[in-house]
Amino acid sequence: MEAPISRGTVVDALVDRVRADVLTGRYPAGSLLPPERELASAYQVTRTTLKHALVRLVEVGLLETKHGVGTRVRDFERSASIDLLPILAALAGPDWLREIFEARREIGALIAERAAGHASAQDRSRLRELLAELGRASGVDAVQLAECEVHRVLAAASGNRVYGLVANALLNAYLEVRQLFTEPFVDAGAAADRLAPVVRAVCAGDATGARRAADAYLRETQLLMLGGGAP
Repeated sequence: MEAPISRGTVVDALVDRVRADVLTGRYPAGSLLPPERELASAYQVTRTTLKHALVRLVEVGLLETKHGVGTRVRDFERSASIDLLPILAALAGPDWLREIFEARREIGALIAERAAGHASAQDRSRLRELLAELGRASGVDAVQLAECEVHRVLAAASGNRVYGLVANALLNAYLEVRQLFTEPFVDAGAAADRLAPVVRAVCAGDATGARRAADAYLRETQLLMLGGGAP
């Protein structure tokens, strides 16, 4: 028997519970969930509440429902959208986080390189403004958010909307768990100094320099975030 779910946020809580059970392998990819009546009883909720929760999990790509068959767990690693990354980062363990950081580093370097060749005067001005704001930010959370905004503008300045979508998915995944990775953002001035070479290279139109600077910056911050582990 499952522990009772709080009635105040029953659908949200049930979504979280079923999602965690899927991502931790209690309900493996390809398997059918138990019948609704049985599942509702196990979670101690009504079938109406269960249906609402399942609909939301279908919408994010974790489940699929077929009439006459039931609700099946999707092979989300093969079929889900990048919008699922924040959920995986929050719930699916350290391996996902390391791979998210690895992708962030590699894609971030390509974005910086491309931005150096495509950034408009407005993009360059905005990047300089954001770097200054980063250096003045007060509090770890504000510094983290300011740093992310620089990366969002870099992605937009690349002129490639697919890079923008991927970059934002990676940033959103990181933001879901940013409270675990505060080390690089305790000192706003130091955070701005680390990022400054990327902004300078992009604003100078130096594509090779921008890529190298971004790779170095993302490697350094990854090491700080993950406690000195190998990137």
